[in-house]
Amino acid sequence: MKRILILILLSVSFGFINSQNVIENNTPTPNYRAASKYSPTNIAKMVHSTSVRPNWLKNGNRFWYQYKTTEGSKYYIVDADNRTKKELFDNEKMARWLTEITKDPYDAKHLPKFDFKFVKNETAIQFYVTATEQVEDNQDEEEGEQKTDTTSTKKKKNKPKMVNKVYHLEYRLGGNSLTVLSNEKKGKEEWKQWANIAPDSSIVLFSKNFNLYWMDKANFLKAVKNAKDSTIVENQWTTDGEENYSYGGRTRGENNETKLKNKDKRKFVGGIWSHDSKKFVFQRRDARHIKDLWVINTTSSKRPTLETYKYHMPGEDEFYKTEIHVFDTETKTNIQVKLDTVKQQSIQIYRAPRKKSIYRDDFQPSLLLSKKGKIYFNTISRDRKKLDICVADLNTGEVKVLIEERFNTYIETRPLVLFNNETEMLHWAERSGWAHYYLYDAEGNLKNQVTNGSYHVERAIGVDEKTRTLYFTAHGIPKDQDPYYEHMYRINLNGTGLGALNSGDFNTNIDMADSNKYFVSNYSRVNTVPKSELRDSNGKVVMQLEEADLSQLIASGYKFPEPFKMKADDGITDIYGVMYKPFDFDETKKYPLLEYVYPGPQTEAVNKSFSVRMDRLDRMAQLGFIVVTMGNRGGHPDRSKWYHNYGYGNLRDYGLADKKYVAEQLADKHDFIDIEKVGIYGHSGGGFMSTAAMLVYPDFFKAAVSSAGNHDNTIYNSWWSETHHGVQEEMDEKGNTKYKYMIDTNQELADNLKGHLMLITGDVDNNVHPGGTIRMANALIKAHKRFEFMLMPGQRHGFGNMTEYSFWLRADHFSKYLLGHEMTDIDITEMNRDIPKKK
Repeated sequence: MKRILILILLSVSFGFINSQNVIENNTPTPNYRAASKYSPTNIAKMVHSTSVRPNWLKNGNRFWYQYKTTEGSKYYIVDADNRTKKELFDNEKMARWLTEITKDPYDAKHLPKFDFKFVKNETAIQFYVTATEQVEDNQDEEEGEQKTDTTSTKKKKNKPKMVNKVYHLEYRLGGNSLTVLSNEKKGKEEWKQWANIAPDSSIVLFSKNFNLYWMDKANFLKAVKNAKDSTIVENQWTTDGEENYSYGGRTRGENNETKLKNKDKRKFVGGIWSHDSKKFVFQRRDARHIKDLWVINTTSSKRPTLETYKYHMPGEDEFYKTEIHVFDTETKTNIQVKLDTVKQQSIQIYRAPRKKSIYRDDFQPSLLLSKKGKIYFNTISRDRKKLDICVADLNTGEVKVLIEERFNTYIETRPLVLFNNETEMLHWAERSGWAHYYLYDAEGNLKNQVTNGSYHVERAIGVDEKTRTLYFTAHGIPKDQDPYYEHMYRINLNGTGLGALNSGDFNTNIDMADSNKYFVSNYSRVNTVPKSELRDSNGKVVMQLEEADLSQLIASGYKFPEPFKMKADDGITDIYGVMYKPFDFDETKKYPLLEYVYPGPQTEAVNKSFSVRMDRLDRMAQLGFIVVTMGNRGGHPDRSKWYHNYGYGNLRDYGLADKKYVAEQLADKHDFIDIEKVGIYGHSGGGFMSTAAMLVYPDFFKAAVSSAGNHDNTIYNSWWSETHHGVQEEMDEKGNTKYKYMIDTNQELADNLKGHLMLITGDVDNNVHPGGTIRMANALIKAHKRFEFMLMPGQRHGFGNMTEYSFWLRADHFSKYLLGHEMTDIDITEMNRDIPKKK
């Protein structure tokens, strides 16, 4: 042994063996083929449905759903009351009928994608199918467009426009045939882009040239048939609307060319209707005094386009001014709710819960929470520390404050629950340090606390008024489980009788019927096969619905990730995470560690249920890394308010110590983790955090890829920045309120960079402006640092069709700097391999 060691040392001395190779011979070689194998496109071929999404029907406690496996898609109808589950139709018969009618071949496994409409009191379904047969397009004539140009008419007669033939079909449930209703294609339904229809369909509202317009039902039906019909009568209601102080018709996302093109078009006006259709409530926001921000799309057709939009940045003294207008549809008058518009505050109007039993193509107008002439709403101060729940009279605009909440950090909200003929209401608050429901009377008097304890109530699902039972979802009630797992519970409104309705060591997602009698529960962990079941309001399993088909995925070599629990940097707080390994994992090798981060505070990037979104996690691991996601103090709100608000006032550094300390604990526990090679990456807030980690702990984090990061939060939107970091109100000598916002930015630490950093941004990102990334690059250049920078042309915040390209940029970066292997080919062959070449 001694002799071998001497020989190795001599060989190194004379250059026969590279010392770096001796040290790193246990580092894996990057496996690009495996990462390509688990691309989103390839995953979609192996994994299909993983949950049941019920489409609740109006008659009884029934729903239909589609579920896809390796055997194709099947459609089922479930009757919960009768405990039955049947196929909506026989796939073999449906394939035969479609083949006979359309003359296109179908089989049971390869049916077209259906979009059903239930008709005839839910005894039949209607749908459209497009055939390959070409027919002459007569849609223009059907819509009433008149051709006056004889030349164009002659040209059309000689060369008619050909389109695929469409079949509008009907199937009676339990029947033995399909009926062809017509060959007219489904209308474009452009009216859905602009029409806000009253609940009784008597009047339709829309915006035009920034003002409110209306038309009656007869004229609306003309517009549905032909939007350009010159006989349509439009009625202008307001005259004082203007850009950035309008009655609907927002221009966000439009550029200088599309604004001009669309300026005279009908546009949608968002608002809330009274249940009797007599009143329409609209929030008008004055943003004229808010400063502009811009992005330029250089890849637009013809010349580059300029997009101008209002964008409020933290600490700016100006703020949005909101008014609440009430329009009377009978008298065509309007009043304003009596608000203090000088006060800087945000306003949210409470809406009635939407029914589940609404067909997909039904118009479902937003309705006021109250049916009795009241507007329930809340106001939140600009610093987010003061919440008032108010009620306004729909006819007079008079306002009364019902409930007040005050806190030294920001206040979170949930929808108000109004019930018992509007004599009682449930209010969600974190006043005890945990989120719970409180029962009030209609005058704002507290009756009792409903839920209570060291757990987080997420949301109300429904109230059974007869039994006075609240159904809700919550986190952290079972103390032996991951506190992020969500379950459904019920409790009496007097605070007694708490009971779990879908217990188990899983994360669940529920969908409850309007009757509150049944709910679909989808459940899994990151390391289990997703399953779906139907339960009743007592929590009893009515029937098992589905189990996801992962057979092809498992056969490909897939292995589930591993959940873990470690301590935060304080040595006390539990941190929950997930570890993703290469599927060809070799415990004798030393793997670099990658952390995928998103700090929140509104969420954490840690999967709790099985997910097929592997492009950022499982897929990165296949290259030859151990990839982990984990929480951090100041992260997810589904725990205590202390945990959630830990980063208040320190929005840059608050989560970094936990990320570092958990990585060290994992390396202590697992010999296969190389703690000397730690990389970090993330998008948006994760882009911000990953760069901060490189600069705050430059000797620990060795490489990072930061995409679309808000590196300079002084130019990110004020709502997020001022909420989660805080803004200080100050009074000047004249008695005017000023706002002070001080926050650490990433570029302040540019001198600290030691590792290898890549910055990526989209050039038309109107959420996290590219200026944040460019300022970071500017600071690094001035600090004489080497780094990599990529601009994604024409891309918004999510990178769109360049997402796959950004994955391989990330793969190249970490392969080069953590695995010691640099890709030098010009082509990204992994992207080209499966793309058919043009002949």
